[in-house]
Amino acid sequence: MSTPFPFTAVVGQDDLRLALLLNAVSPAVGGVLVRGEKGTAKSTAVRALSALLPEVPVVPGCRFSCDPAGPDPACPDGPHEAGTGAQRPARMVELPVGASEDRLVGALDIERALAEGVKAFEPGLLADAHRGILYVDEVNLLHDHLVDLLLDAAAMGASYVEREGVSVRHAARFLLVGTMNPEEGELRPQLLDRFGLTVEVAASREPDQRVEVVRRRLAYDDDQDGFAARWADEEAAVRQRILAARKLLPAVRLGDGPLRQIAATCAAFEVDGMRADIVMARTATALAAWAGRTEVIAEDVRQAALLALPHRRRRNPFDAPGIDEDKLDETLEEFGGADGERDDDPDPDPDPDGPGGGGRPPQDGPDEGTPAGDVPAQGEPTDDGKAPAGQGGEQSPVRAAEPFRTKALSVPGLGEGAAGRRSRARTEQGRTTGSRRPRGALTKLHLAATVQAAAPHQLARGRSGRGLVVRRDDLRQATREGREGNLVLFVVDASGSMAARQRMGAVKGAVLSLLLDAYQRRDKVGLVTFRGSAAEVALPPTSSVDAAAVRLESLPTGGRTPLAAGLLRAHEVLRVERLRDPARRALVVVVTDGRATGGTEPVALAGRAARLLAAEQVASVVVDCESGPVRLGLAGRLAGELGGTAVTLDELRADSIAGLVRDVQGTSRRAA
Repeated sequence: MSTPFPFTAVVGQDDLRLALLLNAVSPAVGGVLVRGEKGTAKSTAVRALSALLPEVPVVPGCRFSCDPAGPDPACPDGPHEAGTGAQRPARMVELPVGASEDRLVGALDIERALAEGVKAFEPGLLADAHRGILYVDEVNLLHDHLVDLLLDAAAMGASYVEREGVSVRHAARFLLVGTMNPEEGELRPQLLDRFGLTVEVAASREPDQRVEVVRRRLAYDDDQDGFAARWADEEAAVRQRILAARKLLPAVRLGDGPLRQIAATCAAFEVDGMRADIVMARTATALAAWAGRTEVIAEDVRQAALLALPHRRRRNPFDAPGIDEDKLDETLEEFGGADGERDDDPDPDPDPDGPGGGGRPPQDGPDEGTPAGDVPAQGEPTDDGKAPAGQGGEQSPVRAAEPFRTKALSVPGLGEGAAGRRSRARTEQGRTTGSRRPRGALTKLHLAATVQAAAPHQLARGRSGRGLVVRRDDLRQATREGREGNLVLFVVDASGSMAARQRMGAVKGAVLSLLLDAYQRRDKVGLVTFRGSAAEVALPPTSSVDAAAVRLESLPTGGRTPLAAGLLRAHEVLRVERLRDPARRALVVVVTDGRATGGTEPVALAGRAARLLAAEQVASVVVDCESGPVRLGLAGRLAGELGGTAVTLDELRADSIAGLVRDVQGTSRRAA
């Protein structure tokens, strides 16, 4: 086993190290979510933390890490007598993104349970992580059904495994630590709120610090044991400081003044629920203990807000993380002083670094409430799609209109893709629709089908008692129908015919609305744009809808309308994506007024490209952006060529009375 990189040898990343240490001092803080670009020591710091945690007393031989001072009365390995136990190092258990449900919660031997009435249970990762750390790298890519299980365990402090009336329960209290790259997709709000603290990390732009990072990493790779030995004293000092802070923690007093500041801050930033107040209180108390104080001060509250609130004030995936520090300081000043009275000092000067070496989470994007600068108005394009004289072939980006709730669009048929919320699919979760023989380990027993398969053979098997004689061949797996996530590929017309400011703003607002819908339905998204003489992939398929929103916001317009090029580029993107993820079905959303210009026979070329997609049974919808009193109906014709459906911008709204919620018409349905 390789020697872990020492925690104290991590260069910089003060906020990350402080957040992890606060959870080591007070596990009740609720864990840490680490957001940041790749290659910023996220995983390295998390894995190094386990070496600093105090040893855990456990009941000898208990697979569920029961505390000998108060063993779990419902422990599957129990009952245990209270008494002296053994000491073992704190565990850090890693949950792979592709783990199965049985690997997470444990597996119950259904065959033995039915035939013998024996609860033969093999513990999962939740049992291993009890009283330790559960670490999820790329937590934003975790499947929804695993997220649901994590939420249940985090809320109840226990894990339940239930199969057809046979159940096992065990304690599962752990420190949840997750790392993620926001470019690969956001996290479900329910799980996001379960993390006590969040930090944003980024690589340093200081050459000297980057040099030191490389120097230490090379030294570690050359001699891991020797490098760890050189940092042993620093590691021991931090370990002792954690122990001292844990002992001091019960004596720390959270007065009415700081508590009022916490409540006022959460109210000022309009966070949902009361969990933020509780987490801030626990974090401020841990900060005081870490600094060796028995009294919480205003700076503890400020630092707690910077760690506990950024991920709780986001209303949708397009909001930038972080909080307005000026507003935070104003709130703390207004409600500062003893017992919530205003501070007499008119010019407080808090320490910007905070106790324990913690700094402020880096801020990405503008401060809250600061609107993006408006773009000077551009002239209307001419009839041939060219920009007016003096403006060239490209116009400045236009701000998107306000997003709205869209109608439900889904892919027809029954898929087998990743779990989501858009289209019908065969999934592990959902309503039972039938049964089949299990392929591999049995996960969802269909009891009636199993009994029906075993019943004709009872006489031949020598059944003599009341119990049913069940063999492996009798077991039937339940088939279930739920919802899957799809690849929603946007093909957006950015040509001169779409460049009128009001129209393009509405178009971008519609696409942002569909992106928000894709986020909520757990889809992957991609963005193809076409203008001038060619089409380009503005964003390859990804789970990050906010990345798509950023690309859309900066999209320029102008030039001719190479509609065929856009459709052909979409066809190529889908071909490559099918090789990567063949189970994920696609939904192509073409946003255009239907015009095609440039080159030889542009309309005929666009028709052939559309029929190419239709021949491969790609589900599609055309968002008709044509406006004005005279309409040519070109988008409707394009939808016919694609074998899909055309909707106007008004019909796309969920509150519109122009149409009903509809499935996208695929070529297979049209052929039927």
